Amino acid sequence: MRPGAASRGSAERALTSVAAGEAYESEAHAGHGSQARESAEGETVQAPRLWHVTLSVSGAEAPLKELRRGLEQLAHDHPFLLTSRYAPDHAEIRYWEEARDLHDAAAVALRLWGEHRQSAQLPPWEIVGLEVIDRDTYHQRIAEGYGPLPATPVGVHPF
Repeated sequence: MRPGAASRGSAERALTSVAAGEAYESEAHAGHGSQARESAEGETVQAPRLWHVTLSVSGAEAPLKELRRGLEQLAHDHPFLLTSRYAPDHAEIRYWEEARDLHDAAAVALRLWGEHRQSAQLPPWEIVGLEVIDRDTYHQRIAEGYGPLPATPVGVHPF
């Protein structure tokens, strides 16, 4: 489980980032080839990949000072957070997630705000948007001049 993420009960499985390990290392050195490898038992195992996540949240207005502090705490709790932008009634969080597939990356992203809401004292906003794209698509969009711009400057900033 991620640091600061509270479990919602023993009956519910906690989601977390997939550790890189040997599967990722061997794929990283092999280039963009196959994303699958064979396990010792002969099963096909999906190697983890990097996914660029943009999470949009919105709700009733919140004090900007408290919102900024909460987003900074979220960045501390979630070390791969690239940037957060915020306004009194909405925010956008962008980061890289390592996961086997889009479904795993999206599942983690959809739980991020709720799992950190109490520990980071974030407002009770709802998720109103989610985009998860693979690394190649992200870089292709940037090269073509559209899509999410690179997260500069990194950190927590007003819109």
